[in-house]
Amino acid sequence: MPELPEVETSLRGVEPYLQGQTIKRIIARTPKLRWAIPAELSQMQGAKILSLSRRAKYLILHTDKGDIIVHLGMSGSLSILKVSDNLPAGKHDHVDLTTESGVILRYNDPRKFGCWLWAEKAEEHELLKKLGPEPLSNAFTSGYLFEKGRKKTVAIKNFIMNNEVVVGVGNIYACESLFMAGIHPELSAQNLTQKQCERLVKVIKEVLTKSIIQGGTTLKDFIQPDGKPGYFAQVLQVYGRKGEECHDCGAIIETKVVGQRNTYFCPKCQKLPR
Repeated sequence: MPELPEVETSLRGVEPYLQGQTIKRIIARTPKLRWAIPAELSQMQGAKILSLSRRAKYLILHTDKGDIIVHLGMSGSLSILKVSDNLPAGKHDHVDLTTESGVILRYNDPRKFGCWLWAEKAEEHELLKKLGPEPLSNAFTSGYLFEKGRKKTVAIKNFIMNNEVVVGVGNIYACESLFMAGIHPELSAQNLTQKQCERLVKVIKEVLTKSIIQGGTTLKDFIQPDGKPGYFAQVLQVYGRKGEECHDCGAIIETKVVGQRNTYFCPKCQKLPR
């Protein structure tokens, strides 16, 4: 599933081709992805794309006719084409946004779990208005995490994956961050010390920043807008390494289902206090 670094990579890949452009048309080849394609998208002809941004795992095209909200879902990806390329849409190419200058933003999604939505102001959309702070922002601090976690009995892995606590820390990056912080994924959020919060916030920022620089993590479906894979998978410490030796201590990486998600950890580096 594309997570925050993958969406940020997609944003940076398509932004130079779309910012300042005028929309000629938006063609949806399916009436429904995760949700129905809103009628407003078919009425965006002539809209100018003022800017692009990311909020959590949503990519937003801000126009003078409202905001287009895109989520890649489980398997979605974006690519940039030219009308002159004359490349026909494939089976899973569900949406094309074409600009007056002949650029096509093509959305491919085999599983159709993503979405294309519209809102007058994206931040007021029901899906976005209750989101927590961005993990790379100054609002996400150790003090914030410590206070937010007080009296919360939920496992710390589930806690940092809750979008109302902090956005964009998906399964891969939660596993990696907890390993680097030396915190067991099942530790109760309320038992996290201030020092552990400091360490965890620091490594979450480091892990996400490094992944963005390397173009995200390609495990199954994600590719960058230029067709290249993400390279962060090559430096994963625990995720996807069940049965292999820990790079730090030599113990065998284990897995456990935490919050209905397969969770990777080192039993020696991430001991659960008794």
